[in-house]
Amino acid sequence: MTENSQSPTPTQDSGASTPGSSSAGDAPATEFKVYRPPNSPTTSAPLEELPDSYFTPSPADLKAAQATLSARTRSLVDAPLQVRAQREAAEKSKRDRWPNTTIRVRFSDRTQLEKIFPSTDKIRSVYAFVRSSLRDDVKPIKFILYQSPPKRDLKVSDPNVRDLSLAQLQLAPSSVLLLRFEDESLNGTNVPAPLLPSIAASAIELPKPPSAEAEARKVEKSATPPTTTSSTSTGKKIPKWLKAGLKK
Repeated sequence: MTENSQSPTPTQDSGASTPGSSSAGDAPATEFKVYRPPNSPTTSAPLEELPDSYFTPSPADLKAAQATLSARTRSLVDAPLQVRAQREAAEKSKRDRWPNTTIRVRFSDRTQLEKIFPSTDKIRSVYAFVRSSLRDDVKPIKFILYQSPPKRDLKVSDPNVRDLSLAQLQLAPSSVLLLRFEDESLNGTNVPAPLLPSIAASAIELPKPPSAEAEARKVEKSATPPTTTSSTSTGKKIPKWLKAGLKK
C-alpha cells in the first residue's frame, strides 16, 4: 500500500524512546522528543476574525511565489546539466557540513514530534517514525507531510521526492513539516494529536526562543569594532615627512 503521506533548533538530548520494534512500518527504537501545544495566555485568547481580503494574495505575493517556483523548476531542469564530479562534490560537501537533519513534525493542534535523522535518509524514514508514534486506530489512516509557505507536499508516492535524501530535499540541517490526515476529522485545531498514550504522556514544554533583547545584545556585541592602538601609543617612530605634515 502506497502512503500518500509525507526551521527548529537541533537538540541532541532525548525526551522519550520510539515505541514498538523495528519491524516493517515502524521506526527503529531511538531517541526523540515530543512537545505539547503552547498554552500561554496570549495563545489561548480567542483570535480575531480575519476578513476574506486577508486570504487573497496580493500581486506581490503572487510574484514572489512565482519566482520561488521558477527558481525551483530551473534547479531541477539544470541539475542534469551539471558535471557528475561537480554534483558529487557538492553532495559530499553538504553531507560533511550537515551529517544529521533535525525534523520537527507539527500536528494541527500544534503538538510537535522531533527526531534527528541521518541526512542521507529518505523521507520514508520520517513517515515510518510518525506512523509508529500514532495510536493503533489511527495508524491505517493516510497522511501527508508538507511544507508551507509555499505549499510543498512531500509524498512518498512522488518519485521526485521518495528517491532523494533529506539533504537533497533541502531539509538539512533542520526543518518543520506540517501534517495533514486524509480524514479531515483529525485535522481540526482543537483535535488532540492522535499519539500513543505513552508518547503523549512524555510531552514537554517547547523551549522558548531567545528574547529580542538578548538577540539585540548579541548583534551589538558582534558589531563592536575591535580596539586598535595608534602608532604613537605603541612607541613606533613617525617618519620625518609625516611629522612635517602634522606641524603645518
